[in-house]
Amino acid sequence: MGRVVGIFTGNRAEYGLQLPIIRAVDAHPRLDYRLFLAGTHLDPAFGATRSEVERDNLHIDAEINTAPGGDTLNATPAAIGNSIVGVADALTRLRPDIFVVYADRFEGFAATIAATQMGIPTAHVEGGDVTEGGALDDSVRHAMSKLAHLHFTTNAPAANRLLAMGEEAWRVHNVGLPALDLIAAGDFAPRAEILRDLQLDPQKPIVIFTLHAIATEHEHAAEQARLALQALRLLKKDAAQIIITYPNNDAGGRRIIEVIEEAARDPESGVRVVPSLGRRRYHGLLALARDADVRVVCVGNSSSGLKETPALGCPAVNIGNRQHGRLHAANLIETGFDPEKIHQAIQRCLFDDEFRAACRRVENPYGGGNAGARIVETLATVSLGPTLIQKRMNLRGEARDGWFR
Repeated sequence: MGRVVGIFTGNRAEYGLQLPIIRAVDAHPRLDYRLFLAGTHLDPAFGATRSEVERDNLHIDAEINTAPGGDTLNATPAAIGNSIVGVADALTRLRPDIFVVYADRFEGFAATIAATQMGIPTAHVEGGDVTEGGALDDSVRHAMSKLAHLHFTTNAPAANRLLAMGEEAWRVHNVGLPALDLIAAGDFAPRAEILRDLQLDPQKPIVIFTLHAIATEHEHAAEQARLALQALRLLKKDAAQIIITYPNNDAGGRRIIEVIEEAARDPESGVRVVPSLGRRRYHGLLALARDADVRVVCVGNSSSGLKETPALGCPAVNIGNRQHGRLHAANLIETGFDPEKIHQAIQRCLFDDEFRAACRRVENPYGGGNAGARIVETLATVSLGPTLIQKRMNLRGEARDGWFR
């Protein structure tokens, strides 16, 4: 057995983004993986998406309970503390040579603390991004970056921000978004399967909706969900087919679930709730937009509406501040929690044929694939000695005509 790569995943969206990395590690002759599963993968209240990992025929080597004990802000730091202990125990047992964490979730933050404090070389994917909308993502993401020893960014501005944070250039690798590997390979559910499994009529508009709670606005989560659903109800006259997926398990998430489940019980709402579509079906659903005859829109505040929809030619409506400041393509329309404005944005995405055609031609700022192979080549070849572990601040902090940056 060669070098062992530990890979941590704490929710469904993160797992879909990491899958190309896991597969590339598994295919590499000098690498083996150990998969650490946590978060909503193990939580029945949020879809228990462990089954999706099993369907992909991956072996699960550790399961860590990182679920918050409630729907309040104080539950999250308690979950972080418990998660650090759980991840540390799993790392002690599995002893990976290098550890991979992703993005900006509190579960990944806990895993990063555990690994780096144990002296395990840690690689962070998707550092350097910006989301200024109150979800605390930026703070967590940048903290993970400063702890991590290697960085795999998804876009050039993100790589530049890490360099501006004092990270040494040899540690930063701009590889693009790993999930685009799967999209470029056509690895998602085909049209016939999507229409059959989700019982969709391609002649009628299709809306895929996901709304996550915002940490600094968690007390407004239910109200925000109701306002967004008011906009969706205005689509009734268009006979729209509305599929809603569950939010993350952040503070406020359970309140959003209560609101959407209440809406789904109304037979006149046109709403259907699917707790988790899974990566194959989710991408396959968005990919229907590649057909000019099928009217599809991605609505809500998920990062997938910014990062993955351009690769599938799908129009998107981003609601609220959660993704504020994040790099995006021209297929996105941004709006606040005003039902009429949300409805207008959705209408444009569904019925403005010129805009829909432009969305099918848009360039994705997150790359076009092959990120998994590039990441794995670095994981296989980087020296794991003291130079990697002992980080140096690359900024001298000199004063020159005032503060020198």
